[in-house]
Amino acid sequence: MEYEELRIEGRNSVLEAFRSEKTIDKLFVLDGCKDGPVQTILREARKRDTIVNFVSRERLDALSETKKHQGVIAFAAAFSYASVDDMLRKAKEKGEEPFLFLLDGIEDPHNLGAVIRTANLCGAHGVIIPKRRAVGLTGTVAKASAGAIYYTPVARVTNLTSVILELKKEGLWFVCADMGGSVMYDLDLKGPIGLVIGSEGEGVSKRVKENCDFNASIPMKGDIDSLNASVAAGVLAYEIVRQRGIWRMDQG
Repeated sequence: MEYEELRIEGRNSVLEAFRSEKTIDKLFVLDGCKDGPVQTILREARKRDTIVNFVSRERLDALSETKKHQGVIAFAAAFSYASVDDMLRKAKEKGEEPFLFLLDGIEDPHNLGAVIRTANLCGAHGVIIPKRRAVGLTGTVAKASAGAIYYTPVARVTNLTSVILELKKEGLWFVCADMGGSVMYDLDLKGPIGLVIGSEGEGVSKRVKENCDFNASIPMKGDIDSLNASVAAGVLAYEIVRQRGIWRMDQG
């Protein structure tokens, strides 16, 4: 896997990145290293629930650009993350019912970028992604979003299920993209809503799906049985837009 986030190498640089509150997506540490400075870095990583990978020296050497990594390399987000509260506040300021995307396990940066682009164009108030087993805000994601990343908030959370449960308390309900679900045209998709999209390979995880209110399927008539995750997100999102009746077209 290639990482395109900001690469930070060396013990002092990585430690200062943590202490400056920079968002660190992933930390790579030399396996077995017990040095004091490295242990300090690991403590900072644990405070922030940063994903830590213990790897061989050969792996670190392959990741390193400077070849002076001192046993630690961090990858910081290329763009800043928002909070879920930011998204709810954005909806309230616009006088709209919240409309959020939740992505469960999207690992392809092109797909994430495409979904962020769709979220922006259909008037969603934000995109929520998990910290683990998912791509973060890399340069490739930014490019694939066609600039939407500058306008659409993206939050990165530890546990999608917990976020769903908290948002339900705020009045949101959740629809999960699932081939075995009810046809989307038969569902009432109005009101404050979260659209949950899974990865192409695994779909939405069992626990996340169990906490959704409805499962929605997209009617298909071809010879294959699934859509790309970003395409599925677009199809379902625009059915939500149609039902919400908030679309406004400028008249020429």
